[in-house]
Amino acid sequence: MRVVAGEAKGRALVAPPPSVTRAATERIRESLFAILEPRLGDARVLDLFAGAGTLGIEALSRGAAHATFVERDRAALSALRRNLAATGFGDRSSVVPRTVAAYLDGAPAGPFDLVFCDPPFADARGLGATLRHPGLRAALAPDALVVARALRKHPPAVPEGATALRTKEIGEEVLVFLRYDASRPS
Repeated sequence: MRVVAGEAKGRALVAPPPSVTRAATERIRESLFAILEPRLGDARVLDLFAGAGTLGIEALSRGAAHATFVERDRAALSALRRNLAATGFGDRSSVVPRTVAAYLDGAPAGPFDLVFCDPPFADARGLGATLRHPGLRAALAPDALVVARALRKHPPAVPEGATALRTKEIGEEVLVFLRYDASRPS
């Protein structure tokens, strides 16, 4: 597995065992970042269920200003830290070793311009709960984009107060691009 494009193009990334996470393939990342490219310059990124950090690292490589990675699994955290060191992005990132729910409950520092929500496919309920979590909405910048990755046969429900701007099917997977109507609570 390698960084597809940008500053760290071609750098090898390590991954924990597949039973722990499922990293986004190069095909998924190429399609996703072709869509996101215009939004990446100086973006603040939140990578939820980060695993080895492939999505956040790809965003940093393509010009994002900072990425916050949230992951709870020790093997995934070890791979993530190794990948940040290998790409030289440690100074433009922070790693939060917590569950996504605990992180969102703790009023995360934002605002974030781009959020990746990529839980294990077996955790379809966790994806829906994360997308509905008030802490997520509160952490978004105006016009922020949230990208959810799921199995095509189990796409996430669009939460109340959000709009699906685009859906991209890639093989057995689907990427759903969401914009929340009221990004910041009043």
